[in-house]
Amino acid sequence: MGVTTAERESYDAASRTEQIRLNSLAFAEAAAVVSAGVMLLLGIFGTIGIYEGAVRMMEQWHLFFEPTILGTAGGMVEAAVISFVLTYALIGLYNLFAR
Repeated sequence: MGVTTAERESYDAASRTEQIRLNSLAFAEAAAVVSAGVMLLLGIFGTIGIYEGAVRMMEQWHLFFEPTILGTAGGMVEAAVISFVLTYALIGLYNLFAR
């Protein structure tokens, strides 16, 4: 099936007037999962002695992170919460300004 010229013009006019709205919740959830995953990797690397500089920096920057099982879990929760809140706010601001 082909698209007529009138249908194409109607679609082009509609797409020019619509603003792109991002899903704040989906972005925030994705950022939380990625952040928790990075903390998990750093916890594993810290336990086996790889990337010790990055592990030390995370210990300084995050309240609950240590290269132990409990410290890694705490760091994952902390990173997920911080990432969720900041990303949700950032995408919310984007949607506000994109109007």
